[in-house]
Amino acid sequence: MDNFPNLDYLIDMALEEDLHDSGDITSESIFSDEEHTFALISKDNGILCGAEVFTRVMKRLESRTNVKFFFSDGNYIKQGDHVAEISGKVISILKAERSALNFLSMLSAVATRTSEFVREAGGRAVILDTRKTLPGFRHLQKYAVRCGGGSNHRMGLYDMVMIKDNHIDAAGGISAAVKKVRSRWGDRFKIEVEARNISEVTEALNCRVNRIMLDNMGREEVAVAVKHIGGACETEASGNMTPEKTKNVSLTGVDFISAGEITNSIKAFDFSLKDLSKGLK
Repeated sequence: MDNFPNLDYLIDMALEEDLHDSGDITSESIFSDEEHTFALISKDNGILCGAEVFTRVMKRLESRTNVKFFFSDGNYIKQGDHVAEISGKVISILKAERSALNFLSMLSAVATRTSEFVREAGGRAVILDTRKTLPGFRHLQKYAVRCGGGSNHRMGLYDMVMIKDNHIDAAGGISAAVKKVRSRWGDRFKIEVEARNISEVTEALNCRVNRIMLDNMGREEVAVAVKHIGGACETEASGNMTPEKTKNVSLTGVDFISAGEITNSIKAFDFSLKDLSKGLK
């Protein structure tokens, strides 16, 4: 997790949000130094993601807490699977439980939803994420996309030029916008242009950009655009993508399909923590 420099900050923020000044007033009233072993149980089917994050949260309050996962990030898990065991002081585990589960649930949900898009694309198009991520969690969510078999689009506004409709309209057209970008940056960054129709596709092609995004086009229009581009640059389809729509669009020969849904419209992946001293039920 060295690629997530703000992870400790996010963990501390989550724990502080839960514990505040008084701590876990329930657990601190009931327990002292008792030690138990808990099982992490999957209550859904999908892709595991966030094992190390979960472990870091559990150890943040008590470094001697032991966490052992039986699956790795990217593995398929099913309802009822005994995913991990956590042993140590009951009070420390219960204090960290909800924060640890929240991270794991969100990341596994992103990975699982991504895998559904990837499955429907059938290897014909690469599934990309977008910048529609939870503030502060972008690196983690994009990691989850990779665990689900997808790939990452640009990380932010700083690592790839994307000329969108507002840029185009304000600059007076695609050609004018591309010219200004190249005047400022030369060939330092890849340039992607959003095209809303075949006329804009042609203009972007004439500018020799690296990738053309076919924005909110229907399947037939995407097919026409891909054929028109003819491999001269990369192609990306985008706009309200669902797994079902992805299956159809991928058949056009487009290189990439980007979907904001895989990070911003997910259903939480359900896990539970059970005390093994009571047995699993």
